[in-house]
Amino acid sequence: MQQKSLHWYPGHMQKAMRQIEEKLKLIDIVVEVVDSRIPLSSKNPFLENLTASKKRLLVFSKKDLVDINELKPFENYYKEKGYMTVIADLNNPNDINLIKKGIAKAGEERQQKYIKRGMKPQAIRTLILGIPNVGKSTLINKLSRTTKASVANTPGHTRSQQWIKVDKTLELLDTPGILPPHYEDKKYAINLALTGAMKVENLGVSELFEELMKVLLNRSKDNFMKRYDLTEEDLVDNTAILRAVGKRRGLIVNGGEVDLDRAELLILKEYKEGMISKIVLDELC
Repeated sequence: MQQKSLHWYPGHMQKAMRQIEEKLKLIDIVVEVVDSRIPLSSKNPFLENLTASKKRLLVFSKKDLVDINELKPFENYYKEKGYMTVIADLNNPNDINLIKKGIAKAGEERQQKYIKRGMKPQAIRTLILGIPNVGKSTLINKLSRTTKASVANTPGHTRSQQWIKVDKTLELLDTPGILPPHYEDKKYAINLALTGAMKVENLGVSELFEELMKVLLNRSKDNFMKRYDLTEEDLVDNTAILRAVGKRRGLIVNGGEVDLDRAELLILKEYKEGMISKIVLDELC
């Protein structure tokens, strides 16, 4: 599925890319956050090239929304590319500690250089990167035990860079979520919209719903049917599915008809929030 004209590059993202490039000379470690549901689609290839010379830790966030076994091949894939990795629920203190240990391990070489020169170890300057809505601000707040990084479940929320001093051993640089200027493979864009990293309006509700149905009926049919108490007769086509879901959820308009548009939005919302399925949308070739 290819489309070469799907572009979205808000001015603040373009500015952020320039600022990151300028700040990299001050950075010791790069921590990039990807969404466990889309570990390929949520990885910005421009950031990968930009940070290739730095020690890098890749955090798979939102592990509670997937089957961990499905993530293992992706973790191995990134390890082969030289990344350290942590699979995490950013609301789990144990996982936050694993990320802290990963940052410390990545910074060991730099700290040893200071010690050999007879100097005190300096704070590890860590750049936090990722596309919108993968959990960057949540990670920063958990690491620093503050609410200095603003959090919202919408793409494009963080608009500026800010240094956050955690303690004498660690400083963090928060950055806005940055999408590539375009995707050659439209499937990546669909995955981003389904998981909340891109606004649904960029692709259209009906198209996203159709794509989601293909995935769910193929890979998570039983879970989908159980969520909405559906029968095989309800799965004749997408319109039948919407009518059945709408009836069970009371999405009725004047005249007793189901509001199909609201039913579409409901299913998309509940999938995004992890209520329907725990599959990884991406596939390794």
